[in-house]
Amino acid sequence: MGAVRWKSVVKYFPLTVVLMLALYLIDNSTSNVVTQENLVIFKENKIVTNNNTISGCDLFSGKWVYDDVSYPLYKEGECTMMEDSFACEKSGRKNLKYQNWRWQPHQCDLPRFNGTALLEKLRNKKLIFVGDSLGRNQWRSFICLIEPYLPPLSRRGGVSHNLFDVFGKHVKEYNATIRTYWSPYLVESNCDDPIRHSADSKPTIRFQSIEKHGRNWINADVLIFDTFAWWTVPDITLLWGSLENSNAIYKQVKMSVREYEVALNTWSEWVEFQVDRNRTKIFFMSASPFRLGKTHWGTSPSCYNITKPIFDETYWANGVDRNLMEIVESTLKKLEERGIKVEYMNATQLSGYREDARPSIYRPFLKVALKDITPNKYADCLHWCLPGVPDVWNQILYAYIMKS
Repeated sequence: MGAVRWKSVVKYFPLTVVLMLALYLIDNSTSNVVTQENLVIFKENKIVTNNNTISGCDLFSGKWVYDDVSYPLYKEGECTMMEDSFACEKSGRKNLKYQNWRWQPHQCDLPRFNGTALLEKLRNKKLIFVGDSLGRNQWRSFICLIEPYLPPLSRRGGVSHNLFDVFGKHVKEYNATIRTYWSPYLVESNCDDPIRHSADSKPTIRFQSIEKHGRNWINADVLIFDTFAWWTVPDITLLWGSLENSNAIYKQVKMSVREYEVALNTWSEWVEFQVDRNRTKIFFMSASPFRLGKTHWGTSPSCYNITKPIFDETYWANGVDRNLMEIVESTLKKLEERGIKVEYMNATQLSGYREDARPSIYRPFLKVALKDITPNKYADCLHWCLPGVPDVWNQILYAYIMKS
């Protein structure tokens, strides 16, 4: 009987091999992003980005999967560039499972992050995150991700001591600069001082002026912009003329999408006429979701004591104004029609699932007694703990940079 079975196997062996090879090819044809020896390899040469896809895979559509084997990608205490505002473990948070969630796109896998490959890609280049504290949150994550790959000389220094403004890391061996630039409205305002500003005050905005900031970005090779949270205040003052000019014209208005649209038009005109489109790669981050409220950051304390992600894929954070997002998308579409491609990083929904990954009360508060740190006033439900959600933003950013 055994001999008969063996003859049967031998008889159909060629057919079996053909079938196995066909199944292998079919299976691999659906995987557009793969990793090999820690380097990103894309099967197609063309990026399709008008619907947030790379090689046909939507990296922004997926789910969070618990993974305590390969995540976090770095340890909070080992990142020398960590900022206390985002160091939730250092500030006393005990439940650290927020560090172990991996973003899993539906149609593919995120490319494995390789800091050495990224630094080689950024050799002799300058990358700048431009925006508010969420941009700084992402920049910190970016630096923490690449720090384990830095050569010894660059690990020992090269960091500016200005905490908020033109604050960056220069990697000497690669002549690569990775900076963050404080500009919460992108256009000029009275909130542009990186230290002496307040989101609680009524801002004054020169919504048609950007040159003062733009001269600091113009020679960058990679620009990542974000501006959203500061546009959620109820009232603003519009300014025609200089902040220092006593004859300038001021007009106080209720905040509306119109002001946001005018400011983004100012930004888009700067991009069109000042940026070398053959040199500079531009990204625009979508709104980082949060719920409006009356905490110190103008947010709801709803993230306090949340320990798990949201698994309902239809969930939408109710603090995100879709109208503002549509203005961004419309602005980028008009730029593309004029020949300037800006990659839209639409990470709003994937981030909205992660209320568990906020600092909440686990961040330093100067001159505030521990007993007075109540969630209703001090829960930070705007920013993100590190390691955490911004690491995923940067993994996706990494995929785009490596492909470009």
